[in-house]
Amino acid sequence: MATKKKASTSGTIKVTLVRSPRGTLAAHKSSVLGLGLKKMHQTVEVQDNPCIRGMISKAIFLLKVEE
Repeated sequence: MATKKKASTSGTIKVTLVRSPRGTLAAHKSSVLGLGLKKMHQTVEVQDNPCIRGMISKAIFLLKVEE
């Protein structure tokens, strides 16, 4: 039977919303919401994978990223 890998702390990224998504494209707003960011200066820790990296690169001008 296949076993699931546990998420380690080394495979995560801290993302902080530093600029408001108001006045940006809908794709940027949905990427920010998809990352779990709803308020200014809110920080979330997300897993490091290509999907999340794509969402970050879509709205990088709104975010601060710490690896």
